[in-house]
Amino acid sequence: MIVRSFPPVAAPDATTLILGSMPGKVSLAAQQYYAYPQNLFWRIMGELFGAKPELPYEQRLEILKRSGVALWDVLQECYRESALDADIIETSIVANDFAGFFARHTNIRRVFFNGTKAEQAFRRHVLPTLGDMEKMEFARLPSTSPANASIPINDRITQWQQAMKR
Repeated sequence: MIVRSFPPVAAPDATTLILGSMPGKVSLAAQQYYAYPQNLFWRIMGELFGAKPELPYEQRLEILKRSGVALWDVLQECYRESALDADIIETSIVANDFAGFFARHTNIRRVFFNGTKAEQAFRRHVLPTLGDMEKMEFARLPSTSPANASIPINDRITQWQQAMKR
């Protein structure tokens, strides 16, 4: 089925952009980033910025925006039967408008990818369409998805904390 992502969550003065690939089924149904309860994203954001999973969704988003953090997905649209990134049909990918996003958010200096698929899709479908990105830092962080069980939770939290402190 064709799935479509959400608009970005970003204050005009954001300095850091966190990119996923495409929201999963639970997130799409809830119309919320990282709504699947077993996804560690909000637990990690709680540790880093106080955007704890038990807070109302809109409050978590406001905390991230006040912290200079923007959220978005690399893909605007794709064909995928399940919630797994591995099931995204590569030829169906339509990337989001990053040229427009970066033009509106000129303070972004760091882009963190929430997992391998987000980084691969960005480098393949977005980066070649952008101009000079030398001032931008790009880094892949361990996916917060429960499908990434090979990396212990505490290790993932530590890696995210270290990246955000740079």
